[in-house]
Amino acid sequence: MNTMTHKGYTARIEYDERDNLFAGRILGLRAIISFQGETVDELRKEFIAAVEDYLNDCLQQGITPEKSTSGKLMLRVPPEVHSAALIAAQAAGISLNQWATEVLKNAVHA
Repeated sequence: MNTMTHKGYTARIEYDERDNLFAGRILGLRAIISFQGETVDELRKEFIAAVEDYLNDCLQQGITPEKSTSGKLMLRVPPEVHSAALIAAQAAGISLNQWATEVLKNAVHA
């Protein structure tokens, strides 16, 4: 997946062969914020403008801008997975939270 980041916001980038342009969408927000450009430089400028417009709109409306994540992750897993993860964490000498963080970090950077 190709992405761009600006001020803590991440956008997924795709190439639209039919329209011969790059299209992006900011991820992790309830609002749908998209942008496009014919070149990578134009796309980056449009992405930055989209983030800045979003932040300015929030300011004008007196609302706190939504961040894509809070850092809290609630998971529901089968008991046997939970047990195996707990055992793996204990075997590594770390908390389940630390273990899960490492596993997730390794998975997204793989």
